[in-house]
Amino acid sequence: MQESLGFAHFLAQTDGVARFILAVLLVMSVGTWYLIVVKGAQNILRRNKTRAFLDAFWSAPSLDAVARRLREDGANEPFAHLVHHGFTAVEQLRASREGSRPAGLIDAGSPDDFLSRALKRAIDEDKARLEHGQTFLATVASSAPFIGLFGTVWGIYRALIAIGMSGQGTLDKVAGPIGEALIMTAIGLAVAIPAAIAYNAFARAHRNTLTALNSFAHDVFAFLSVGARAAPQRADVSATSERIIALTSARPAVA
Repeated sequence: MQESLGFAHFLAQTDGVARFILAVLLVMSVGTWYLIVVKGAQNILRRNKTRAFLDAFWSAPSLDAVARRLREDGANEPFAHLVHHGFTAVEQLRASREGSRPAGLIDAGSPDDFLSRALKRAIDEDKARLEHGQTFLATVASSAPFIGLFGTVWGIYRALIAIGMSGQGTLDKVAGPIGEALIMTAIGLAVAIPAAIAYNAFARAHRNTLTALNSFAHDVFAFLSVGARAAPQRADVSATSERIIALTSARPAVA
């Protein structure tokens, strides 16, 4: 008799509603562990790339060296993406000033305002990428226990009906069906707990990244607007850095 009890016996006794609930919990669990593995690997890779880029940025002899690195390696992590947006904004300002592209609403305001908006857009884009999958994890963490509890209530209801129809309410007859119904609650918790832990871990990592990114944005803004005048320059590089400094430091003439 004992060999017939267990999870396999529970699955054999489930109806369509219980199987649908199990399928939903299975999809939640697979999605949760997929995000845990993928986002965990992405966080490690991004942290290594960020460390390498920041080391190269602060040791670069000029803004030209940073621009060359971006051209070679690409802007595939938040800090490099931020600097890339800053350089792009400066090039857009240059093109607008030289008349090579028509000015629009995006060019409204002073060069500092234009640069600030560009850096903010970069941070917002990185924030959206960092938070990808967080809504799913939060939904699983908050709803999986209740879905499992619904399965438990449904299973107990069916078990009580079966016991009532059989007319046998002894402990050995009640323990099996009720215990098997409670498995739903355990499954719901098993799905929700990893999602909750992963959500909190990723949220903390993303919050730290965004805090550092906002601080770095102030440094980038200073370099590209007025602070770059003090940056060391080399004679064998092009005039890109000087053009960036002159363009972003310029102010509209007062009539």
